[in-house]
Amino acid sequence: MRKIFWLFFISALACAGWLAWVLLTPLEPPANTFVMLRPGYSTRRMAYELKSARVIRSEDAFILWRYIRHRSSLKAGEYLFDKSANIIDVQKRLRHGDVYFHTVIVPEGFTMFDIARAIEAAGLGPAEDFLKVAQSDTPLIAGLAPGAPSLEGYLFPDTYQFSRMMSMQEMASAMVKQFRQVAFQIGLIQTAGATVEASSVPANSPSTVLDTEVERTVIMASVIEKETAVPEERPLVASVYYNRLGKKIALDADPSIIYAELLAGTYTGALHHDDMRFDSPYNTYRYPGLPPGPIANPGKSALEAAMHPAYSDYYYFVADATGHHRFARTIEEHNNNVAAYRRAMRGK
Repeated sequence: MRKIFWLFFISALACAGWLAWVLLTPLEPPANTFVMLRPGYSTRRMAYELKSARVIRSEDAFILWRYIRHRSSLKAGEYLFDKSANIIDVQKRLRHGDVYFHTVIVPEGFTMFDIARAIEAAGLGPAEDFLKVAQSDTPLIAGLAPGAPSLEGYLFPDTYQFSRMMSMQEMASAMVKQFRQVAFQIGLIQTAGATVEASSVPANSPSTVLDTEVERTVIMASVIEKETAVPEERPLVASVYYNRLGKKIALDADPSIIYAELLAGTYTGALHHDDMRFDSPYNTYRYPGLPPGPIANPGKSALEAAMHPAYSDYYYFVADATGHHRFARTIEEHNNNVAAYRRAMRGK
């Protein structure tokens, strides 16, 4: 009887020692090990995924500790394991939901096509999936732009942190939410909620061309955004376009042609003279007035320029080969500026 007792005691000590070792001894996983624990996974399935990734030593010990310390649920998500940890530490992370977030940078002037590629490059899913949402989930902005053909213009440029557990709809919604917040801060909308549509009309804009809809302000801001990357020039660029609209002169904005061809899937990466005849309502060489929708996603500076353009009598502008632009009142002045630009480019 005593022999059996000692055998049992020694076995219990051995089991306790093994459990303490597998629970407390850190394990060094392979460098930058990502593990996806999907919603609905059981504790056993989580243990299997972690053991397969060499994050833990024992599935059984993981399960046993889970039942011993059953405080709160283990959160689903994608986790990055890049340093040694024991099973107790791993379960703490899973209880806290310390999931990995992918960084998506959306610069000012990105189109929905650019954003879709950035989403894919961050490992968050196919670009086509985001594009489908951007082109169809317009109820997200129904209170802002009832006639919008897509979410273009309302996917606000910023740096975002997204997890792979988020849907494309949730990512797009986060960008729209950021647009609302910034639009409210600058007075474009009266509330950051979903119901307000009106914005103030720029003081020197022709009332017969630009009405009080947010949608038209965002369209103008998107054109301004694509025309210049220099913030201090944007109010002047805005004044040129408002002046042209007031005289019913075509905007002649090259970026609008690029966007038209992007929508058609025919853009080759460069504009040619023949492209000016491309038949699309987005082509502001062929169709006077604003395009039917934004041609990019403008940032705060471009939105403010569209709301508060400079006072000027300029009707033309052209690049000056230094990253800035030269503005002109007449076609003669403009032609001289174009000639100066070409001379400067030849001299480079």
